[in-house]
Amino acid sequence: MSRLSQATLAGLPSTVVKPGYAGTDVQIGIVHFGPGAFHRAHQAAYFDSLLASDPRWGIAAISLRTPDLVEALAAQDGLYSLTILDRTVETRVIGAHRAWVGPGEGARVRALLADPAVRLVTSTVTEKGYCLRGDGTLDTAHRDIVHDAQHPDDPQSLIGWIVAGLAARRAAGTEPFAVLCCDNMTGNGRKLRAAVIALADLRDPALAGWIGETVAFPNTMVDSITPATDAAHLARAAAALGVTDLAAVQREAFTQWVVEDMPLPGNPDLASVGVIRTRDVAGYERAKLRILNGAHSTLAYVGLARGHASVAEAMADAPLADFVEAMVRQDIVPALDAIPGFDVQAYAGAVLDRFRNPEIRHLLSQIAGDGSQKLPYRILDTVAAALAAGRRIDRLAVPIGAWIAFLRGRAERGEAIADPLADRLAQAVMRHDDSEAIVGEMLAIDAVFPASLASDGDFRAAVLAAYRDLPTGVLN
Repeated sequence: MSRLSQATLAGLPSTVVKPGYAGTDVQIGIVHFGPGAFHRAHQAAYFDSLLASDPRWGIAAISLRTPDLVEALAAQDGLYSLTILDRTVETRVIGAHRAWVGPGEGARVRALLADPAVRLVTSTVTEKGYCLRGDGTLDTAHRDIVHDAQHPDDPQSLIGWIVAGLAARRAAGTEPFAVLCCDNMTGNGRKLRAAVIALADLRDPALAGWIGETVAFPNTMVDSITPATDAAHLARAAAALGVTDLAAVQREAFTQWVVEDMPLPGNPDLASVGVIRTRDVAGYERAKLRILNGAHSTLAYVGLARGHASVAEAMADAPLADFVEAMVRQDIVPALDAIPGFDVQAYAGAVLDRFRNPEIRHLLSQIAGDGSQKLPYRILDTVAAALAAGRRIDRLAVPIGAWIAFLRGRAERGEAIADPLADRLAQAVMRHDDSEAIVGEMLAIDAVFPASLASDGDFRAAVLAAYRDLPTGVLN
Protein backbone atom coordinates (compact mmCIF):
# COMPACT_ATOMS: atom_id res chain seq x y z
CA MET A 1 0.00 0.00 0.00
CA SER A 2 1.34 3.47 -0.88
CA ARG A 3 1.99 6.14 1.77
CA LEU A 4 0.00 9.27 2.53
CA SER A 5 1.75 12.23 0.84
CA GLN A 6 1.14 15.22 -1.36
CA ALA A 7 1.29 12.84 -4.33
CA THR A 8 -1.52 10.62 -2.97
CA LEU A 9 -3.63 13.39 -1.37
CA ALA A 10 -5.87 14.07 -4.36
CA GLY A 11 -6.72 10.39 -4.74
CA LEU A 12 -8.07 9.91 -1.21
CA PRO A 13 -11.74 8.90 -0.88
CA SER A 14 -14.29 11.69 -1.02
CA THR A 15 -15.32 10.85 2.55
CA VAL A 16 -11.96 12.12 3.80
CA VAL A 17 -11.80 15.87 4.56
CA LYS A 18 -8.73 17.39 2.90
CA PRO A 19 -6.87 20.64 3.70
CA GLY A 20 -8.67 23.75 2.51
CA TYR A 21 -5.52 25.37 1.14
CA ALA A 22 -2.57 24.59 -1.13
CA GLY A 23 0.49 23.38 0.75
CA THR A 24 2.74 25.54 -1.44
CA ASP A 25 1.01 28.69 -0.14
CA VAL A 26 1.75 27.97 3.52
CA GLN A 27 4.41 29.97 5.38
CA ILE A 28 5.98 28.87 8.67
CA GLY A 29 4.81 31.16 11.45
CA ILE A 30 4.88 28.73 14.38
CA VAL A 31 7.64 26.65 15.94
CA HIS A 32 6.22 23.81 18.03
CA PHE A 33 8.26 21.75 20.48
CA GLY A 34 6.91 18.25 21.19
CA PRO A 35 4.78 17.23 18.19
CA GLY A 36 3.19 14.23 19.89
CA ALA A 37 -0.33 12.95 19.40
CA PHE A 38 -2.05 15.61 21.50
CA HIS A 39 -0.47 18.52 19.63
CA ARG A 40 -1.26 16.98 16.25
CA ALA A 41 -4.85 16.22 17.24
CA HIS A 42 -5.46 19.53 19.02
CA GLN A 43 -3.47 22.74 18.33
CA ALA A 44 -2.41 21.66 14.83
CA ALA A 45 -6.07 21.09 13.88
CA TYR A 46 -6.93 24.65 14.93
CA PHE A 47 -4.07 26.08 12.88
CA ASP A 48 -4.97 23.82 9.95
CA SER A 49 -8.39 25.46 9.93
CA LEU A 50 -6.84 28.92 10.20
CA LEU A 51 -4.59 28.29 7.19
CA ALA A 52 -7.62 28.26 4.90
CA SER A 53 -7.96 32.03 5.46
CA ASP A 54 -4.46 33.03 6.62
CA PRO A 55 -1.46 31.10 5.20
CA ARG A 56 1.04 32.62 7.66
CA TRP A 57 0.52 30.02 10.36
CA GLY A 58 2.23 26.86 9.15
CA ILE A 59 4.06 24.84 11.81
CA ALA A 60 7.65 23.68 12.16
CA ALA A 61 7.58 20.56 14.33
CA ILE A 62 10.62 20.08 16.59
CA SER A 63 11.35 16.92 18.56
CA LEU A 64 14.31 17.35 20.93
CA ARG A 65 14.49 13.73 22.10
CA THR A 66 13.25 11.21 19.56
CA PRO A 67 13.37 11.19 15.75
CA ASP A 68 10.55 8.74 14.97
CA LEU A 69 7.67 11.17 14.59
CA VAL A 70 9.52 13.82 12.59
CA GLU A 71 10.83 11.08 10.32
CA ALA A 72 7.25 9.89 9.75
CA LEU A 73 6.12 13.44 8.97
CA ALA A 74 9.05 13.93 6.59
CA ALA A 75 8.15 10.73 4.71
CA GLN A 76 4.56 11.98 4.31
CA ASP A 77 5.28 15.61 3.33
CA GLY A 78 3.99 16.66 6.75
CA LEU A 79 0.54 15.12 6.15
CA TYR A 80 -1.30 12.85 8.58
CA SER A 81 -4.87 11.88 9.33
CA LEU A 82 -6.96 12.92 12.31
CA THR A 83 -9.87 10.59 13.13
CA ILE A 84 -12.70 12.22 15.09
CA LEU A 85 -14.29 9.61 17.33
CA ASP A 86 -17.97 10.40 17.75
CA ARG A 87 -21.30 8.74 17.01
CA THR A 88 -20.31 9.32 13.39
CA VAL A 89 -16.58 8.85 12.81
CA GLU A 90 -14.87 11.40 10.56
CA THR A 91 -11.39 11.33 9.02
CA ARG A 92 -9.55 14.53 8.18
CA VAL A 93 -6.09 15.15 6.73
CA ILE A 94 -3.99 17.79 8.50
CA GLY A 95 -1.34 19.62 6.46
CA ALA A 96 -0.30 22.40 8.84
CA HIS A 97 3.23 21.08 9.44
CA ARG A 98 5.62 22.41 6.83
CA ALA A 99 8.98 21.59 8.50
CA TRP A 100 10.08 18.79 10.80
CA VAL A 101 13.25 18.86 12.86
CA GLY A 102 14.71 16.07 14.96
CA PRO A 103 17.49 15.61 17.54
CA GLY A 104 20.92 16.83 16.49
CA GLU A 105 19.57 19.50 14.13
CA GLY A 106 20.32 22.48 16.35
CA ALA A 107 21.33 24.73 13.45
CA ARG A 108 17.85 24.36 11.92
CA VAL A 109 16.20 25.11 15.28
CA ARG A 110 18.30 28.25 15.68
CA ALA A 111 17.42 29.41 12.16
CA LEU A 112 13.70 28.88 12.73
CA LEU A 113 13.66 30.71 16.07
CA ALA A 114 15.53 33.63 14.51
CA ASP A 115 13.21 33.89 11.49
CA PRO A 116 11.10 37.09 11.77
CA ALA A 117 8.19 35.24 10.11
CA VAL A 118 7.95 32.98 13.19
CA ARG A 119 5.59 34.78 15.57
CA LEU A 120 4.59 31.96 17.95
CA VAL A 121 6.50 29.26 19.82
CA THR A 122 4.22 26.59 21.27
CA SER A 123 4.95 23.50 23.34
CA THR A 124 3.52 20.18 24.50
CA VAL A 125 6.45 18.50 26.24
CA THR A 126 4.58 17.23 29.36
CA GLU A 127 5.03 18.91 32.73
CA LYS A 128 8.44 17.35 33.35
CA GLY A 129 9.76 18.86 30.11
CA TYR A 130 9.77 22.34 31.68
CA CYS A 131 12.40 21.39 34.30
CA LEU A 132 10.41 22.87 37.18
CA ARG A 133 10.56 22.21 40.90
CA GLY A 134 7.51 21.07 42.81
CA ASP A 135 6.65 24.70 43.57
CA GLY A 136 6.56 25.54 39.85
CA THR A 137 9.85 27.46 39.72
CA LEU A 138 12.84 26.61 37.51
CA ASP A 139 14.93 23.72 38.84
CA THR A 140 18.40 25.22 38.47
CA ALA A 141 19.91 21.91 39.61
CA HIS A 142 18.28 19.97 36.76
CA ARG A 143 21.03 18.54 34.59
CA ASP A 144 19.62 20.07 31.40
CA ILE A 145 19.35 23.51 33.00
CA VAL A 146 22.87 23.22 34.41
CA HIS A 147 24.09 22.39 30.90
CA ASP A 148 22.14 25.24 29.31
CA ALA A 149 23.47 27.76 31.81
CA GLN A 150 27.02 26.70 30.95
CA HIS A 151 26.44 26.27 27.20
CA PRO A 152 23.71 28.81 26.30
CA ASP A 153 24.28 28.52 22.56
CA ASP A 154 23.91 24.72 22.54
CA PRO A 155 20.82 24.13 24.69
CA GLN A 156 19.25 20.80 25.60
CA SER A 157 16.03 21.91 27.31
CA LEU A 158 12.95 23.64 25.95
CA ILE A 159 13.63 26.54 28.34
CA GLY A 160 17.17 26.81 27.01
CA TRP A 161 15.99 26.93 23.40
CA ILE A 162 13.42 29.64 24.15
CA VAL A 163 16.09 31.75 25.87
CA ALA A 164 18.54 31.19 22.99
CA GLY A 165 15.92 32.11 20.40
CA LEU A 166 14.89 35.28 22.22
CA ALA A 167 18.54 36.27 22.76
CA ALA A 168 19.17 35.98 19.01
CA ARG A 169 16.11 38.09 18.18
CA ARG A 170 17.08 40.76 20.69
CA ALA A 171 20.60 40.91 19.24
CA ALA A 172 19.17 41.24 15.71
CA GLY A 173 16.58 43.83 16.70
CA THR A 174 13.77 41.46 15.66
CA GLU A 175 10.35 41.49 17.30
CA PRO A 176 10.18 38.65 19.86
CA PHE A 177 7.88 35.70 19.36
CA ALA A 178 5.15 34.93 21.88
CA VAL A 179 5.33 31.66 23.83
CA LEU A 180 2.27 29.46 24.41
CA CYS A 181 2.57 26.51 26.76
CA CYS A 182 -0.11 23.99 25.77
CA ASP A 183 0.45 21.49 28.59
CA ASN A 184 -2.05 21.09 31.39
CA MET A 185 -0.39 23.07 34.17
CA THR A 186 -2.28 25.65 36.21
CA GLY A 187 -0.99 29.10 35.34
CA ASN A 188 1.19 27.55 32.65
CA GLY A 189 2.10 30.81 30.93
CA ARG A 190 3.06 32.47 34.19
CA LYS A 191 5.23 29.52 35.21
CA LEU A 192 6.93 29.29 31.82
CA ARG A 193 7.61 33.04 31.78
CA ALA A 194 9.24 32.89 35.22
CA ALA A 195 11.37 29.87 34.22
CA VAL A 196 12.57 31.53 31.00
CA ILE A 197 13.43 34.76 32.81
CA ALA A 198 15.28 32.82 35.54
CA LEU A 199 17.49 31.02 33.01
CA ALA A 200 18.00 34.19 30.96
CA ASP A 201 19.14 35.99 34.11
CA LEU A 202 21.94 33.46 34.55
CA ARG A 203 23.08 34.36 31.03
CA ASP A 204 22.50 38.10 30.95
CA PRO A 205 20.36 40.13 33.38
CA ALA A 206 19.66 42.67 30.64
CA LEU A 207 18.24 39.89 28.44
CA ALA A 208 16.06 38.74 31.33
CA GLY A 209 14.73 42.26 31.76
CA TRP A 210 13.98 42.58 28.04
CA ILE A 211 12.08 39.29 28.05
CA GLY A 212 10.07 40.37 31.06
CA GLU A 213 9.12 43.65 29.38
CA THR A 214 8.44 42.55 25.81
CA VAL A 215 7.56 38.83 25.50
CA ALA A 216 3.99 37.53 25.82
CA PHE A 217 3.47 34.27 27.72
CA PRO A 218 -0.33 33.88 27.82
CA ASN A 219 -1.86 31.33 30.13
CA THR A 220 -3.74 28.62 28.25
CA MET A 221 -5.98 25.65 28.89
CA VAL A 222 -6.41 22.69 26.55
CA ASP A 223 -8.85 19.81 26.58
CA SER A 224 -9.67 16.87 24.32
CA ILE A 225 -9.39 13.15 25.00
CA THR A 226 -6.74 11.77 22.64
CA PRO A 227 -6.35 7.99 22.79
CA ALA A 228 -2.92 6.64 21.95
CA THR A 229 -2.26 5.56 18.39
CA ASP A 230 -1.90 1.77 18.29
CA ALA A 231 -1.81 -0.90 15.60
CA ALA A 232 -5.59 -1.05 15.53
CA HIS A 233 -5.87 2.66 14.85
CA LEU A 234 -3.19 2.58 12.16
CA ALA A 235 -5.19 -0.18 10.43
CA ARG A 236 -8.41 1.82 10.81
CA ALA A 237 -6.76 4.92 9.34
CA ALA A 238 -5.36 2.95 6.39
CA ALA A 239 -8.81 1.53 5.68
CA ALA A 240 -10.36 5.00 5.68
CA LEU A 241 -7.62 6.57 3.56
CA GLY A 242 -6.71 3.76 1.21
CA VAL A 243 -3.03 4.54 1.93
CA THR A 244 -0.69 3.95 4.86
CA ASP A 245 -0.39 6.69 7.47
CA LEU A 246 2.24 6.10 10.16
CA ALA A 247 1.57 9.46 11.85
CA ALA A 248 -2.20 8.99 12.27
CA VAL A 249 -3.90 10.34 15.40
CA GLN A 250 -7.39 10.17 16.89
CA ARG A 251 -9.43 12.17 19.38
CA GLU A 252 -12.95 12.77 20.59
CA ALA A 253 -15.12 15.35 18.84
CA PHE A 254 -15.05 17.77 21.77
CA THR A 255 -12.04 20.06 21.83
CA GLN A 256 -11.35 23.22 23.80
CA TRP A 257 -8.47 25.68 23.70
CA VAL A 258 -8.60 28.70 25.99
CA VAL A 259 -5.94 31.39 25.54
CA GLU A 260 -5.43 34.46 27.71
CA ASP A 261 -6.59 37.53 25.83
CA MET A 262 -3.45 39.56 25.22
CA PRO A 263 -1.90 40.90 22.00
CA LEU A 264 0.02 38.29 20.00
CA PRO A 265 2.58 39.01 17.29
CA GLY A 266 0.98 38.85 13.84
CA ASN A 267 -2.52 38.98 15.38
CA PRO A 268 -3.64 35.45 14.47
CA ASP A 269 -7.43 35.30 14.39
CA LEU A 270 -7.64 32.33 16.72
CA ALA A 271 -11.21 33.10 17.72
CA SER A 272 -12.32 32.53 14.11
CA VAL A 273 -11.42 28.81 14.42
CA GLY A 274 -12.96 28.28 17.85
CA VAL A 275 -10.20 29.27 20.28
CA ILE A 276 -11.65 30.99 23.36
CA ARG A 277 -9.91 34.29 24.20
CA THR A 278 -10.52 35.39 27.78
CA ARG A 279 -9.02 37.35 30.66
CA ASP A 280 -10.06 34.55 33.02
CA VAL A 281 -8.25 31.38 31.98
CA ALA A 282 -8.16 30.39 35.66
CA GLY A 283 -11.96 30.34 35.74
CA TYR A 284 -12.06 27.90 32.83
CA GLU A 285 -9.40 25.80 34.56
CA ARG A 286 -11.47 25.62 37.74
CA ALA A 287 -14.57 24.66 35.77
CA LYS A 288 -12.72 21.87 34.01
CA LEU A 289 -11.01 20.67 37.18
CA ARG A 290 -14.15 20.56 39.28
CA ILE A 291 -16.76 19.55 36.68
CA LEU A 292 -14.90 17.28 34.28
CA ASN A 293 -12.19 15.94 36.58
CA GLY A 294 -14.41 15.88 39.67
CA ALA A 295 -17.01 13.84 37.80
CA HIS A 296 -14.28 11.60 36.37
CA SER A 297 -12.98 10.75 39.83
CA THR A 298 -16.50 10.06 41.08
CA LEU A 299 -17.21 7.75 38.16
CA ALA A 300 -13.87 6.02 38.70
CA TYR A 301 -14.20 5.14 42.36
CA VAL A 302 -17.95 4.47 42.46
CA GLY A 303 -17.90 2.83 39.02
CA LEU A 304 -15.14 0.41 40.00
CA ALA A 305 -17.09 -0.48 43.15
CA ARG A 306 -20.09 -1.27 40.93
CA GLY A 307 -18.04 -3.48 38.58
CA HIS A 308 -17.50 -1.15 35.63
CA ALA A 309 -14.26 -0.84 33.66
CA SER A 310 -14.61 2.35 31.58
CA VAL A 311 -16.21 5.77 31.76
CA ALA A 312 -18.74 4.93 29.04
CA GLU A 313 -19.74 1.75 30.87
CA ALA A 314 -20.18 3.67 34.12
CA MET A 315 -22.35 6.25 32.36
CA ALA A 316 -24.53 3.44 31.01
CA ASP A 317 -25.34 2.64 34.67
CA ALA A 318 -28.41 4.88 34.98
CA PRO A 319 -28.40 5.34 38.79
CA LEU A 320 -24.71 6.25 38.72
CA ALA A 321 -25.09 8.58 35.73
CA ASP A 322 -28.07 10.32 37.38
CA PHE A 323 -26.12 10.70 40.61
CA VAL A 324 -23.09 12.23 38.87
CA GLU A 325 -25.27 14.63 36.89
CA ALA A 326 -27.04 15.77 40.06
CA MET A 327 -23.70 16.27 41.82
CA VAL A 328 -22.31 18.30 38.91
CA ARG A 329 -25.35 20.49 38.32
CA GLN A 330 -26.55 20.96 41.90
CA ASP A 331 -23.34 20.83 43.95
CA ILE A 332 -20.34 21.69 41.77
CA VAL A 333 -21.71 24.36 39.40
CA PRO A 334 -23.14 26.54 42.22
CA ALA A 335 -19.66 26.68 43.80
CA LEU A 336 -18.08 28.22 40.69
CA ASP A 337 -17.78 31.94 40.11
CA ALA A 338 -19.50 33.25 37.00
CA ILE A 339 -17.28 33.74 33.92
CA PRO A 340 -18.48 36.31 31.35
CA GLY A 341 -19.56 34.56 28.15
CA PHE A 342 -19.21 31.05 29.60
CA ASP A 343 -22.39 29.00 30.10
CA VAL A 344 -21.29 26.63 32.84
CA GLN A 345 -24.44 24.52 32.78
CA ALA A 346 -24.06 24.01 29.02
CA TYR A 347 -20.43 23.05 29.58
CA ALA A 348 -21.54 20.55 32.23
CA GLY A 349 -23.96 19.01 29.75
CA ALA A 350 -21.23 18.74 27.13
CA VAL A 351 -18.93 17.02 29.63
CA LEU A 352 -21.57 14.46 30.57
CA ASP A 353 -22.31 13.81 26.90
CA ARG A 354 -18.58 13.26 26.26
CA PHE A 355 -18.51 10.63 28.98
CA ARG A 356 -21.16 8.64 27.11
CA ASN A 357 -19.16 8.46 23.86
CA PRO A 358 -18.92 4.72 23.02
CA GLU A 359 -15.93 5.32 20.72
CA ILE A 360 -13.74 6.44 23.66
CA ARG A 361 -12.66 3.71 26.07
CA HIS A 362 -11.26 5.62 29.04
CA LEU A 363 -10.40 3.13 31.78
CA LEU A 364 -11.58 3.90 35.31
CA SER A 365 -8.46 2.24 36.70
CA GLN A 366 -6.34 4.90 34.98
CA ILE A 367 -8.41 7.75 36.39
CA ALA A 368 -8.31 6.21 39.88
CA GLY A 369 -4.54 6.62 40.30
CA ASP A 370 -2.94 9.43 42.32
CA GLY A 371 -6.09 10.22 44.27
CA SER A 372 -4.17 12.00 47.03
CA GLN A 373 -2.93 14.53 44.47
CA LYS A 374 -6.16 14.90 42.49
CA LEU A 375 -9.02 14.92 44.99
CA PRO A 376 -8.08 18.08 46.92
CA TYR A 377 -8.54 20.13 43.75
CA ARG A 378 -11.22 18.07 42.06
CA ILE A 379 -13.57 17.60 45.03
CA LEU A 380 -12.36 19.05 48.34
CA ASP A 381 -12.27 22.67 47.17
CA THR A 382 -15.94 22.31 46.20
CA VAL A 383 -16.72 20.71 49.57
CA ALA A 384 -15.13 23.65 51.39
CA ALA A 385 -17.12 26.13 49.29
CA ALA A 386 -20.37 24.24 49.94
CA LEU A 387 -19.79 24.17 53.69
CA ALA A 388 -19.00 27.88 53.74
CA ALA A 389 -22.24 28.60 51.86
CA GLY A 390 -24.34 26.22 53.98
CA ARG A 391 -25.09 23.88 51.06
CA ARG A 392 -25.45 20.10 51.26
CA ILE A 393 -22.30 17.97 50.95
CA ASP A 394 -23.61 14.40 51.10
CA ARG A 395 -23.14 13.82 47.35
CA LEU A 396 -19.73 15.49 47.36
CA ALA A 397 -18.59 13.14 50.12
CA VAL A 398 -19.34 10.07 47.99
CA PRO A 399 -16.15 10.14 45.85
CA ILE A 400 -14.12 10.55 49.05
CA GLY A 401 -15.77 7.57 50.72
CA ALA A 402 -15.46 5.57 47.50
CA TRP A 403 -11.76 6.45 47.25
CA ILE A 404 -11.19 5.16 50.77
CA ALA A 405 -13.03 1.94 49.90
CA PHE A 406 -10.96 1.64 46.70
CA LEU A 407 -7.73 1.94 48.70
CA ARG A 408 -8.92 -0.55 51.30
CA GLY A 409 -9.79 -3.07 48.59
CA ARG A 410 -6.40 -2.69 46.89
CA ALA A 411 -4.58 -3.09 50.19
CA GLU A 412 -6.60 -6.14 51.25
CA ARG A 413 -5.84 -7.86 47.94
CA GLY A 414 -2.15 -7.00 48.15
CA GLU A 415 -2.37 -4.88 44.98
CA ALA A 416 -0.15 -1.89 44.39
CA ILE A 417 -1.64 1.56 44.99
CA ALA A 418 -0.64 4.04 42.29
CA ASP A 419 -0.10 7.15 44.38
CA PRO A 420 2.88 9.17 45.69
CA LEU A 421 1.50 8.55 49.21
CA ALA A 422 0.91 4.84 48.59
CA ASP A 423 2.57 3.50 51.75
CA ARG A 424 0.91 6.02 54.03
CA LEU A 425 -2.49 5.41 52.46
CA ALA A 426 -2.17 1.63 52.75
CA GLN A 427 -1.24 1.91 56.42
CA ALA A 428 -4.17 4.23 57.11
CA VAL A 429 -6.81 1.97 55.57
CA MET A 430 -5.41 -1.24 57.06
CA ARG A 431 -4.67 -0.13 60.62
CA HIS A 432 -8.25 -0.78 61.76
CA ASP A 433 -11.25 -2.87 60.73
CA ASP A 434 -13.87 -0.49 62.12
CA SER A 435 -15.29 1.84 59.45
CA GLU A 436 -15.27 4.93 61.62
CA ALA A 437 -11.66 4.33 62.62
CA ILE A 438 -10.62 3.80 58.98
CA VAL A 439 -12.27 7.06 57.91
CA GLY A 440 -10.70 8.83 60.88
CA GLU A 441 -7.23 7.61 59.94
CA MET A 442 -7.68 8.80 56.37
CA LEU A 443 -9.00 12.22 57.33
CA ALA A 444 -5.95 12.66 59.57
CA ILE A 445 -3.64 12.67 56.53
CA ASP A 446 -2.97 16.41 56.39
CA ALA A 447 -1.25 16.16 52.99
CA VAL A 448 -4.73 15.47 51.58
CA PHE A 449 -7.30 16.87 54.00
CA PRO A 450 -6.92 20.38 55.47
CA ALA A 451 -7.58 20.58 59.20
CA SER A 452 -10.69 22.69 58.63
CA LEU A 453 -12.30 19.81 56.72
CA ALA A 454 -10.91 16.93 58.74
CA SER A 455 -12.36 18.42 61.94
CA ASP A 456 -15.74 19.30 60.46
CA GLY A 457 -18.38 17.01 61.97
CA ASP A 458 -20.75 17.18 59.01
CA PHE A 459 -17.98 16.28 56.56
CA ARG A 460 -16.74 13.38 58.70
CA ALA A 461 -20.27 12.01 59.02
CA ALA A 462 -20.94 12.33 55.28
CA VAL A 463 -17.70 10.56 54.33
CA LEU A 464 -18.38 7.77 56.84
CA ALA A 465 -21.91 7.28 55.47
CA ALA A 466 -20.58 7.14 51.92
CA TYR A 467 -17.89 4.63 52.86
CA ARG A 468 -20.33 2.39 54.68
CA ASP A 469 -23.03 2.50 51.99
CA LEU A 470 -20.93 1.52 48.97
CA PRO A 471 -21.52 0.34 46.30
CA THR A 472 -25.27 0.96 46.00
CA GLY A 473 -26.67 2.91 48.93
CA VAL A 474 -24.76 6.10 48.18
CA LEU A 475 -26.76 6.61 44.99
CA ASN A 476 -30.14 6.63 46.68
